[in-house]
Amino acid sequence: MSSVILGRFRGMPAQDGAGVKLTRIINQPGLKHQDPFLMLDEFRSDNPDDYIAGFPPHPHRGFCTLTYMLAGQMEHKDSVGNTGVVEAGGVQWMKAARGIIHAEMPKQEAGLMWGFQLWVNLPAAEKMSEPAWYDYPADVIPEVDRGNAVIRVVAGEHDGKTGPVDAPGRDFLMLDLVFNAAETLTVAAQGQRQRLGYVYKGNVSVNGEAVARGELVRLDTDAELIIEGSADSGLLLLAAQPINEPIAQYGPFVMNNSVEIEQAIRDYQNGTLAANQKLT
Repeated sequence: MSSVILGRFRGMPAQDGAGVKLTRIINQPGLKHQDPFLMLDEFRSDNPDDYIAGFPPHPHRGFCTLTYMLAGQMEHKDSVGNTGVVEAGGVQWMKAARGIIHAEMPKQEAGLMWGFQLWVNLPAAEKMSEPAWYDYPADVIPEVDRGNAVIRVVAGEHDGKTGPVDAPGRDFLMLDLVFNAAETLTVAAQGQRQRLGYVYKGNVSVNGEAVARGELVRLDTDAELIIEGSADSGLLLLAAQPINEPIAQYGPFVMNNSVEIEQAIRDYQNGTLAANQKLT
């Protein structure tokens, strides 16, 4: 029987923002863009020195960001005038598109801060569209109860439940599989040509193969997944249709070529990248 695991990868320590310590899983030397997923970071620390400086105002253009919190509180603000606090179990989804100035700052001075930020690319036709912002608290994320486990549906559809995050044309699926005790979960293939799993706590097995905490696995896109977990283990499952367009990235700008990147830099420098380049 062939393996459903097509590759194994580990993140690397990194710092971003004003010195926030994190683990960069996607978009590091060992694992570059996984179309349409541009970046996946995990931040996890109970030492406030690792996160208290946060991510002061910074620009984005050309993609979407998804922040998913497991513990702690993070406040988001943007140049359009949106503001909100993402708490444990909640999601913030931002379509930067043509340009937005954004800040993410901790709303706590102590305790565990734990979550993820995922960047999802936009097709060329949408990169210069208007930005958008959505806050989804924990209680609006649908859950599928499976006895000793819960499947939280952040994006896409699973077992009749549909997540609130929508990425038209990319068929985006994001499931959080949370195991409270030993349980086996089955996730059918949905036809997406990009499929990844990341174990963020404990140990799980995927179709009989062990996957340890901190491992990201690239998965067979056509296989039914049989995921076994034990007490206090968890796995993020990501799937989507690739955009199959060139990717040019310079920090917080992701476009299709260097000319567009240079234009984004000029627009930011001259104050026209976002409708309002100061946070309200």
